[in-house]
Amino acid sequence: MGGGWQAVDDYIAGKLLCADDALAATLANNDAQGLPPIDVSATQGKMLFLLAQIAGARRILEVGTLGGYSTIWLARALPAGGELVTLELEPHHAAVARENLVRAGVADRVDIRVGPAAESLAAITDDAPFDFVFIDADKQGNAHYVAEAIRLGRPGTVIVVDNVVREGGVLETDSDDERIVGTRALFDMLSADPRLDATAVQTVGAKKWDGFVLARVR
Repeated sequence: MGGGWQAVDDYIAGKLLCADDALAATLANNDAQGLPPIDVSATQGKMLFLLAQIAGARRILEVGTLGGYSTIWLARALPAGGELVTLELEPHHAAVARENLVRAGVADRVDIRVGPAAESLAAITDDAPFDFVFIDADKQGNAHYVAEAIRLGRPGTVIVVDNVVREGGVLETDSDDERIVGTRALFDMLSADPRLDATAVQTVGAKKWDGFVLARVR
């Protein structure tokens, strides 16, 4: 079945996404520089691009840069004068991302901040409010990152959190996997916080069985 999921993703990409040298070069550079192959898929990247445009986002916050693949998709969604702030823990990942952003021609609208995401978020004041937030970092921190996204957002801010199904692992109440524990804490937080309207969608494809949260600040 997994091979079928990949084939369908390839079919969709072939029909609806154009060949993109900058994005292909980004993935190749990430691999050459030893970054883990955990970027969003091409179809997911296009979804982020469209969601940010639908939201009319002029200011975007990303938690988890990696090599900048999703960052490029989001930066391309910005209108003239828009800005994206992206947070990355690892200095090496951030350096690779900077190379990729320059090659893609979007470095002028992206501000990469290096360090633990919780600290970087706490330091953000004047840059807010953000119109769109994409969270794809350590899953243990997801609930906190969403709370910070609310603080740094406004009514109408859109929040997307990736990797929230984990091949069904989210159902494992007794799991000792910190990523699953963190994901379940995220759902507990979302269900209890009156400041958000939220849902989650399961996905299958190049990234196997997973899903994402889509939320809007009230």
